[in-house]
Amino acid sequence: MSFEINSTNPVVKAIIEGTAPRPAQLAAARGMLPISATDLLEVLVGVARGNDSELAKIAQQTLVAQDINDIKNSFNSDEIAPQVLGYFVEKDFFPKEVQEIAIANKKTPRPSLVEFAQNTRHGELLELVSLNQQLLIQTPELIEAIVSNPHRTAEAERRAAETKREFFEKERGAQQIANELRAQGKEAAAEFIEAAEVAQEFEDSSLSLDDAVFLAEFIEVPDSEVDDSWLGLDYLEDIFEETEEQRLAIVNKIIGEMKGDGDEITSERESMVSRILKMGMKGRVKLAAKGDREARNILIRDPNRIVAQAVIGNARITEQEVEKIASMRTVPEDVLRLIAINRNWTRNYMIMHKLAQNPRTPIANVMTILTRLQLRDLAALSKNRNVSDAVRRQALRLAQARTGR
Repeated sequence: MSFEINSTNPVVKAIIEGTAPRPAQLAAARGMLPISATDLLEVLVGVARGNDSELAKIAQQTLVAQDINDIKNSFNSDEIAPQVLGYFVEKDFFPKEVQEIAIANKKTPRPSLVEFAQNTRHGELLELVSLNQQLLIQTPELIEAIVSNPHRTAEAERRAAETKREFFEKERGAQQIANELRAQGKEAAAEFIEAAEVAQEFEDSSLSLDDAVFLAEFIEVPDSEVDDSWLGLDYLEDIFEETEEQRLAIVNKIIGEMKGDGDEITSERESMVSRILKMGMKGRVKLAAKGDREARNILIRDPNRIVAQAVIGNARITEQEVEKIASMRTVPEDVLRLIAINRNWTRNYMIMHKLAQNPRTPIANVMTILTRLQLRDLAALSKNRNVSDAVRRQALRLAQARTGR
């Protein structure tokens, strides 16, 4: 059975993996190793879960015989292994007071908690699980396990049923979904759903609530990191009104460009592109400014320069992404200009080199960049037929000046 080893002690690793000598394995199963209490529990659980039935039986007997206070102290240690907590939760023959501590520990694996909730005979411990509403929201299987356990208490059933009804069965509106996302620790996604312009999209376009929830999964930048004061979002829809045919053309354009770049086009990616283009301009700008790497990779290809500029303004964009964008020949010139004048990116030689090679980069910016390029790159650029004559001539002049020709 697969067992993820938490300890860095090589003795623990050798015993659990079965590479230690047989006498050492027997000593370990009997709890006779001179190691820390947390390491000893991990060894015992690892052996008890192992494939050697003789050793597993001895290790289980040793675990049951362990002093309760020693176990409690180990469970409160930062070094306790999640697998150990999971084992004590799953096995109903351990004392309730020990299981209670394991249940309350945040490191206890959720599959172990689900197994416990399905099989335990201790209704009061089910109540303890049901008190953690955030855990129930994040692990819906726990709700089903609690309500289906014949030993559940009325209070445990009530709490589980209320959480199920509140978060999984009600007709959900934008605010309800935002609350669920926030309970799952997805603050940026919750803010995206709550945003007035996004909520308005649900009513004014073909974007469904399911579409919005799907897109929210790609949001990683919270409002506190977004500066959209320059965008003038209130006027975007009036200025850039699009027809359904235009949006379909943009979908095909983006997917075609991604294929041309060698990206793998999965059904999920196609679905994301289609759902994004159901949004109006305000929604796409917001997604560009707050989205994760996947959203940025899609929206930088939006033919509208405002959307593409919002991608460049995304607080989480990396230099590797900017380097790739700097070489793209389909992005608006305004985007390349923004990259060229950004103080952080001008210090990155590869980004500047890519901009110089891109025929869409404004010539004024290229001329400034050329003065920083290395001699070999200037020489190559002077022969590059993909850039303008002016760029080639200037690259040649600079190269000759540096070599004294």
